[in-house]
Amino acid sequence: MNRNSVIKDPVPGDRAEWRRRSASSARVRLAFLNEASRRIGTTLDLAETSRELMDVTVPRFADTAAIMVQDRLVIDGEFPSRPTDGTALVRRVALAVAEESADDWVEAFPLGEVTVYPAGLPQAQCMATSKTIMYPELDEETARLIGASLNHELVAKLLAGGSFLAVPLRARGRVLGCAIFTRRPGTQPFEEQDVAVAEELAARTAVCIDNARLYARERRTALTLQSSLLPADLHQPLGMDIATRYLPASDLMGVGGDWFDVIPLPGCRAALVVGDVMGHGTRAAATMGQLRTAARTLAGLDLPPDELLFRLSRMSQDLDPTQIATCVYATYDPVTRSCAIARAGHVPPVLIHSDGSTEVIELPACLPLGIGNEPLEMVELTLPAGSILALYTDGLVESRARDIDEGITALRRLLSGPAQDLEEMCDLTINSQRPGHERDDIALLLARVHDLAPDEIASCALPSDPRFVGHARRFVRATLASWGLSGVIDTTELIVSELVTNALKHGWPPIELRLLRGRGRTLVCEVSDGSPTAPAVRTPSSEDDTGRGLQLIKRLTYRWGTRPTPSGKIVWVELRLP
Repeated sequence: MNRNSVIKDPVPGDRAEWRRRSASSARVRLAFLNEASRRIGTTLDLAETSRELMDVTVPRFADTAAIMVQDRLVIDGEFPSRPTDGTALVRRVALAVAEESADDWVEAFPLGEVTVYPAGLPQAQCMATSKTIMYPELDEETARLIGASLNHELVAKLLAGGSFLAVPLRARGRVLGCAIFTRRPGTQPFEEQDVAVAEELAARTAVCIDNARLYARERRTALTLQSSLLPADLHQPLGMDIATRYLPASDLMGVGGDWFDVIPLPGCRAALVVGDVMGHGTRAAATMGQLRTAARTLAGLDLPPDELLFRLSRMSQDLDPTQIATCVYATYDPVTRSCAIARAGHVPPVLIHSDGSTEVIELPACLPLGIGNEPLEMVELTLPAGSILALYTDGLVESRARDIDEGITALRRLLSGPAQDLEEMCDLTINSQRPGHERDDIALLLARVHDLAPDEIASCALPSDPRFVGHARRFVRATLASWGLSGVIDTTELIVSELVTNALKHGWPPIELRLLRGRGRTLVCEVSDGSPTAPAVRTPSSEDDTGRGLQLIKRLTYRWGTRPTPSGKIVWVELRLP
């Protein structure tokens, strides 16, 4: 391989003219490189950066140019292990031709095609040695080898007698691929000065391609992380219809820390959560995942919204005190349609009534999560049947052109009007509020409230008299038969008998039995009484006649528990329906 060109030494009388031409040529090359530095690397896109190099070099520098990048860099964003046999597995990402045979070149260099370059080819040697390979005039044998590697004999004819230049794409000490430049026969062949220009162009392009690779890898990691952390199959609670949307920002790192969640609570209740971690990228997505997991864990304690957000704020200080996050948390009871809401630095929820009117639910904003130790405040309200609760992040209502208040007003105007399908409302809201490229991602959760159907709830008040345990069993049998759940009548009847007996024996009036049929093939039995004392599981001895009721309930049910009420407590059990 010979990359040295022969330059004839001028005679002494011509030295002044030769120096003048060299200086002029140097100025032209410098101007060309300055222009190239402005035009190459305008985006963080590997293919676009490669095309920019093609636009700069063809036809001013070469008649044909192409870029080959190691295949694994394109697919995974990772460097492959260096092969020991000197071969190179590359993917063609750009091609430019400035001659009449352009169709032949395009056929020989289809974009996106993966090619294995044998060790003897100039391209493979260029990548293996990280050195430029130049043929001022390409011999027929080498041209034939290059054509054979492309499975295209016509390429050998096009290359033979022309000038050929293979330049490695080096960035951060690694070879990403190579750039190929050719000049057809009969034109000025490549010289040493052209090698310097080509290496400068390749160096600029390689850095930009590597930046695009790193960006794509981090974005792909963040998207994968966030998509795995967001709920794939959203829980649809009893008495509510839910629709959600997540839209990442369209520039720079794109994906951020916005999230939503619907968490099932005892008694077919549900918690609605929307949060926002400031910033973008993998770090924001990771923090989001930690906060979402922590919120789900705290929700299992059945805490009121203000207490839950206070504990979540304390936990976020231990996770990453430099990450600022906001959150709104609401719990909903489908039986009473009561909703308790608290927020930590988050934008306020919007309530859309069934007649189309809207209102902002006024509740104290409080400080974002992780800032301060002040207690949060909670607001309780009853949601009218047919109304829609909208929870969202500030990316939906805030932009460079308007502040949050203007955005909320625009959102209310958009959501007002006759009742619509929730999915269509989500699409309309996203498309209208985010018409162009923004710098913040958004999360949107819409929840429509409706009354429970007769086959979803049944209740029965019980006098404080042990004789009415039989009445409770008959109520269970009749209700489940009407619901078409005959297969679980015996089990449910036994469980309810134990619960009602405990309430009559250890609790205070008023006592009430309630059956709820959840959407997730579950049956919930609740017995409430006026005593705040929760039942305790104990292990009876062989001589005890009592104390086995809760042991039986634990064995027969999917799960059970208690929760306090303003007038006492509720003991609940949940059964899986066949």
